[in-house]
Amino acid sequence: MRILFVASECVPLVKTGGLADVAGALPKALTRKGVDVRVLVPGYTGVMARMAEGKVVWRADDVFSRQAVVRRAPVDGLDVLALDIPEFYERDGLYVTRDGADWPDNPVRFASLAWVAASIARDGLEGGWRPDIVHAHDWQAALAPLYLKDWGVPDVASILTIHNMSYQGMCGADLRRDLKLPEAGFDAQGYEFYGQVNFLKAGLIHSDLVTTVSPTYARELESPDFGWGLEGVLAARQERAIGILNGIDTEMWDPMTDPAVPSFTTRSLSGRRSACKSLLNAFSIDADRPGPLFAVVSRLTDQKGLDLLLGILPDMLRNGGSLVLLGSGDRRLEEAFQTAARDHEGSVGVRIGYDEDLAHRIYAGADAILVPSRFEPCGLTQMYAMRYGALPVVARTGGLADTIIDANSAAISAGVATGFQFEPGSREAFANAIAKVFAVFSEPGLWRQMQRNAMRHPVGWDGPAERYVDLYARLMAAKEGQRRFSATM
Repeated sequence: MRILFVASECVPLVKTGGLADVAGALPKALTRKGVDVRVLVPGYTGVMARMAEGKVVWRADDVFSRQAVVRRAPVDGLDVLALDIPEFYERDGLYVTRDGADWPDNPVRFASLAWVAASIARDGLEGGWRPDIVHAHDWQAALAPLYLKDWGVPDVASILTIHNMSYQGMCGADLRRDLKLPEAGFDAQGYEFYGQVNFLKAGLIHSDLVTTVSPTYARELESPDFGWGLEGVLAARQERAIGILNGIDTEMWDPMTDPAVPSFTTRSLSGRRSACKSLLNAFSIDADRPGPLFAVVSRLTDQKGLDLLLGILPDMLRNGGSLVLLGSGDRRLEEAFQTAARDHEGSVGVRIGYDEDLAHRIYAGADAILVPSRFEPCGLTQMYAMRYGALPVVARTGGLADTIIDANSAAISAGVATGFQFEPGSREAFANAIAKVFAVFSEPGLWRQMQRNAMRHPVGWDGPAERYVDLYARLMAAKEGQRRFSATM
């Protein structure tokens, strides 16, 4: 199988969120299963610094009025293809300016990525490599299936994976010609959405298969509360959305070998005590506070439900808990948490921004990780936390519901609980879950058992990768069947 991944970000080259983790880890898992995967990403400045010695394997003089080349090079176990169009990608910020506004040319920047992916599928790379399947990720790559259908490339299948339906990639109808979109498809049954071009809708309609990043999120997308206006499009698809739960790179996230933290295992958690002391020092938290050390590693947005945390924080601190937070995003939330840190010196510590090493240290040293999202397609934070023995406290939505076994009485009696769940969007339910955390924390034996349960819970890519291999095989068989049928007509 030859698979072309198309994504706007990819670890270890460039990252703003979970999409990058998936685009970096899933191809490695597929490669271990014998799949030939190449990952096409935009040639941002940081990407090209890693690709400077890459071999040119594709070129064109007119990609949306720009010269373009694709360079190929191995990067940390990945077979990377970088689309080098300096005018589009050599700038500060992947999607937004320093002021937080979308780059005004984002539609053409990411249409170019999709167009080149489709061109590689149609014509192949130098040396003859040509994919059997284009696997597009999120709106930035979602036009690739449309281009393939419009150009009539019948022997290459396409998959679109939805990582977050709330980001759809929309622009004015006047850009249709600039984006090389077929005029015939601009209607309610096509890529039109309330008078605008909708990249994600184009991918949903024209891809051969749609997947999303957890089974629960796949069901949620068919409801108006989560479909963001496209629930009808999904419902109209015979196969609808197939939910395959994400995994994480268990080699990168391994408390036994992680250079950022003291080594520990399920047999001996003593390294966590050292990690906790280091974390308390890093955030200037009083070491004698009696309650759990809670932590947040997140984008600061309303989706993540962190306004709910601000509402229950005083009670959490009064009961002896403490909080460390690493993240950035909404200026209002940044300022609110910074104010909380000033008002509660010694019990609340805040770092605005993102630091990968510090994130590892937080997972290794915190007692509980808070993920109160109003919706969460999959979520990787709770998986990182489990891997390091930090018990997740999560809203019961999307992949959070699929990955955490709630510490209810039945799960505790059976010895299988791995965290705490609560009804999303409810401050009262969140507060009740925190009260349960305090109760379990007061029983050290039970707390350690849950930590070990969490650390042993399977969170790697082997199972999900096997599901994708099966989907790829089914798609390729279907394409071959269509080809043979056409040949007899």
